[in-house]
Amino acid sequence: MQVSLDGFILTARSIERYGKTYIECWFVTENGAVKATSNSQQGLFFILQDDAAEVTQLLTNNGIEHSYNSLTLKTFEHQTVGGVYFDRNNSLYKAKTLLKQLQISCFEDDVRLTERYFMERFVYGSAAFSGNQVANKSIPVELTDIQCKPSQFVPKFTVLSIDIECSEQGELFSIGLASDTDKCVLMIGESEPSEEWLVWVDNEKTLLQQFVIQVNRFDPDIIIGWNVVNFDFRLLIQRAALHRVELALGRDSQTITWRDARNEVNQGFVSMSGRVVVDGIDALKTATYHFDSFSLENVAQTLLGKGKKTENVDDRLAQIEYDFKHNKVKLARYNLQDCQLVLAIFAHTKVLDFLTLRSQLTGLELDRMGGSVAAFINLYLPKLHRAGYISPNRPKDGGLASPGGYVMSSKPGLYQHVLVLDFKSLYPSIIRTFKIDPLGLVEGLASPEEAIEGFKGAKFSRDKHFLPDIITSLWQQRDEAKKNQDAARSQAIKILMNSFYGVLGSGGCPFYDTRLASSITMRGHDIMQTTAKWIEQAGYEVIYGDTDSTFVWLNGEFSNQQAMQIGQSLALEINQKWQDNIQQTHQLDCDLEIEFETHFSQLLMPTIRGSELGSKKRYAGLKTNKDGDELIFKGLETVRSDWTQLAKEFQLKLYTMVFAGQNVQDYVLKIIRDTRLGKLDEQLIYRKRIRRRLDLYVKNVPPHVKAARLADQQNQALGKTLKYQHKTWISYVMTISGPQPIEYLSSQIDYDHYVEKQIKPIAEGILPFIDLSFENMTSQQMGLF
Repeated sequence: MQVSLDGFILTARSIERYGKTYIECWFVTENGAVKATSNSQQGLFFILQDDAAEVTQLLTNNGIEHSYNSLTLKTFEHQTVGGVYFDRNNSLYKAKTLLKQLQISCFEDDVRLTERYFMERFVYGSAAFSGNQVANKSIPVELTDIQCKPSQFVPKFTVLSIDIECSEQGELFSIGLASDTDKCVLMIGESEPSEEWLVWVDNEKTLLQQFVIQVNRFDPDIIIGWNVVNFDFRLLIQRAALHRVELALGRDSQTITWRDARNEVNQGFVSMSGRVVVDGIDALKTATYHFDSFSLENVAQTLLGKGKKTENVDDRLAQIEYDFKHNKVKLARYNLQDCQLVLAIFAHTKVLDFLTLRSQLTGLELDRMGGSVAAFINLYLPKLHRAGYISPNRPKDGGLASPGGYVMSSKPGLYQHVLVLDFKSLYPSIIRTFKIDPLGLVEGLASPEEAIEGFKGAKFSRDKHFLPDIITSLWQQRDEAKKNQDAARSQAIKILMNSFYGVLGSGGCPFYDTRLASSITMRGHDIMQTTAKWIEQAGYEVIYGDTDSTFVWLNGEFSNQQAMQIGQSLALEINQKWQDNIQQTHQLDCDLEIEFETHFSQLLMPTIRGSELGSKKRYAGLKTNKDGDELIFKGLETVRSDWTQLAKEFQLKLYTMVFAGQNVQDYVLKIIRDTRLGKLDEQLIYRKRIRRRLDLYVKNVPPHVKAARLADQQNQALGKTLKYQHKTWISYVMTISGPQPIEYLSSQIDYDHYVEKQIKPIAEGILPFIDLSFENMTSQQMGLF
């Protein structure tokens, strides 16, 4: 029976049957999960037609089954190509390996069959698909010989959060599972009175078997967790192998599979048919969230205002092992809470909405983190083929570096009334305006007389291009998303648009060409410098510029309202000048748009430390809002996670007082005095992350690692668990004997260190601008201690 459905692609893979290759997909639809298989597909890559005779002879001689067809497609060098086709993936891999060894060029040989299948049909994330329904007792709906086309289907996923608890040696204690409507904790041990959601099992093998049963009972589309791939699933797979338990977690009872990441230790990928595993940490990073620490406790406290019940215990692992022996019901509650916190974080951030929209925009899988190059290829390649070209290969040498964004050295000073004017999405708007595009470069160089001049010899076609139109479409979608207050869609589109410059300048992209990236960044330099010139011609002073932002000092007496009116008028004037300039110079419509972004009633532009030169990407200012003033720090100590609370609070108070015109001498001296008297000891704690194993720090051993080694030496002497051998966080203070962990503090605190390394740099960053000297201010007091 022929069935037509709309769905969202959960998983897709190539499978082989009877010497043919098929695409096997799982879709989530309005009526649940559907398994669907394509008709037989052929893998392919392209070769130059000049190499066709040699290639076909080589493959035949080596017993590699294939077929060849001459095509009208051509390379960027205008050489005609043919396609080499394979019924089996293994034959394709053997063929390209052989040809590369003989230095015969193959093109697009790294495009996976599943990626090509969907992109060539312009299917991204959602699809309308139809096929023949077949009977399968274990699967509600299964289709074969499907046909796919684009769809706007919006999925509703079933989500399961999991978390495991284990010993330091990796022996499993319990597994928590939670959805929005159900929950369960599997616990090894003898049954005792407890909540109905707590399931008791006899041993680790039974725990794993029951885990498989429970996952299939929940039947999730998506499994989430915190470091769920590289910790939870990695350990589950290891323990299952030990006990010879088959982790049949796929929707068709397929066993879960693991693949190690290339060149990354203890990193990998997990796959199961019909279900996607999404790690919370990776997902939030992909959505551009930033935290001092991505620990579940810190992220939950930051976003939700709540955290884990036993997080404040000095040694959480020891506490978990103690609870497993003496209070398993408490451990089960803790285990379940971790699952529920992850669910709450996903709901709060709507990060699955973000990943879904990203997939619908680019075709990237939900669990694919990063992938800017892959997203660009998915969007660009099918359009390129229809224009008669194939993709070039990635540069073998990794490519040459292209110029970075424009950054001018600041003019140091303490200013009143500074305006910040920002170009809206500068690089995407440059691409749109000047038609910067890989195909456009090829066509522009072929017909230079009518082309748009770029940089480093680039010329771009006025009408043969794709990227400017792709960005225009995304731009319009983002404006619509903003209008509808759809933050997830707006963020997904913003990240995608801003990635295009980086992709074109990356040696990992087949469309890399230094002329492309340079024509974006160097045009940006020109735009920023010309804009600054126009502003100064209008009677104002530009004191700083950074990529797409221009800082304008009004240099006069103004009310806040007057300053903001000047900002609006200046933006209108600059926009009109660019419209006129680009039309007259290039005969192009201008998509550049500068906006009046911020008014600082007070702004400090600091110097480089130990110099009178202006610094870059560092400033502090009092931002004027309709609801009042807000103190903003950029690139200064208060935003650094490894500075003490003393430094953060001192800087905040000091800058507030300076901007308010208050006398700060007594305050600075009081902070120094209180520090030396021990009144602020609780603010002197450093907290820093250990990013590698302790034994890997050999030549340069930073203070936090020295403190961690001291702590574990004491832990070992006392028979306690070694806490700091692997990646974790350490809290320590500087003493007269060096750095010491707070749990084993034995020496007097080195107050001179905190005055010299925490208070003094902050004070010296601003005091000279109000004609005060830290050295002069403190010289008399220093003698008292």
